[in-house]
Amino acid sequence: MAFLTLEGLVKNFGTFKAIDELSLEVQHGEFVALLGPSGCGKTTTLQSIAGFVQPTQGRIVLDGRDITHVRPEERGLGIVFQSYALFPHMTVAQNISFGLEMRGVANAERAKRVIEALDLVRLGGLGERYPKALSGGQRQRVAIARALAIRPNLLLLDEPMSNLDAKLREEMHIELRAIQRELGITTILVTHDQVEAMTMSDRIAVMQRGRIVQIDTPFEAYERPHSPFASAFLGKTNAFAGAVQLRNERCCHVQVRDTLLHVPHEDRSLGLDVNVYIRPEKIRLTEPGLGRINGRISLRVFLGNLWLIAVDSHFGLVHMTQPNLGHVPPAEGSEVGLDWSDDDLRLLDREAAHGQV
Repeated sequence: MAFLTLEGLVKNFGTFKAIDELSLEVQHGEFVALLGPSGCGKTTTLQSIAGFVQPTQGRIVLDGRDITHVRPEERGLGIVFQSYALFPHMTVAQNISFGLEMRGVANAERAKRVIEALDLVRLGGLGERYPKALSGGQRQRVAIARALAIRPNLLLLDEPMSNLDAKLREEMHIELRAIQRELGITTILVTHDQVEAMTMSDRIAVMQRGRIVQIDTPFEAYERPHSPFASAFLGKTNAFAGAVQLRNERCCHVQVRDTLLHVPHEDRSLGLDVNVYIRPEKIRLTEPGLGRINGRISLRVFLGNLWLIAVDSHFGLVHMTQPNLGHVPPAEGSEVGLDWSDDDLRLLDREAAHGQV
């Protein structure tokens, strides 16, 4: 049986449906990310689990216990907010101890747990400092320590990295994931950052308009998206509009402009309008005439570990990335060929209002 189960959750705010028949099962010790754009319902879902929002209908079951109508403080959850929500007039140790005190934990046990939590987040010796004397990363660790000190059965993370700079955010992804694995605590993360979701989670639940449109491992969600929305939201992608011209049990042949693309392991009806997708990192530069299509480099940007290249072609503007292996790619204005493996192509039925990303 799943450790956390959401059964047909619905949340209406007037005529607006923030959560729409959402169901999810999370196993004990699993790290699941709710990923999606603003307004998709991910934060409302997290707040429903926490008890801050009462669902219009549906059930929330935690470790066999129906907590749908249980008060937030009685659910035994640890929560890390986007703003950290530390008390500025309390020391680090007092902030961590506060939740324990509210639960009636004895003084000696509180002191022990505070020390354990500080050591866990590598802040040992800083218990007497005040939040204003800490860096952003240290304040975030205090918020995590406070959530873990109560020994929750479920940890909820509400975009906890959004106030950190890029380098520190990357470091904290690794540190928090390591802590979660060490403790084996079931964790739900809300984020709009696909890198954060892929770095930290066991599974990603991609959300759109109050529903989960795909739930998969980070690799499967990225490599085999179920919809154009999921494909575009989980990283950059190129979409080529075409129609199915030929098909057999092993391959679809899609006409894109004057080029027939072979898409293995796909089956669609003849004549169906589709989009053929390929990720930028799957495309390779060749000499003109040696690839699948030709084009001219319109933009070349150096990003340190890789090059970002945009190529004007008869397919439209094609984006590709090339790892920095110590060689400079052709200059802007150069004629090039673009090549790829058929196995890297993905095929999805065309959706309205979806363009190339």
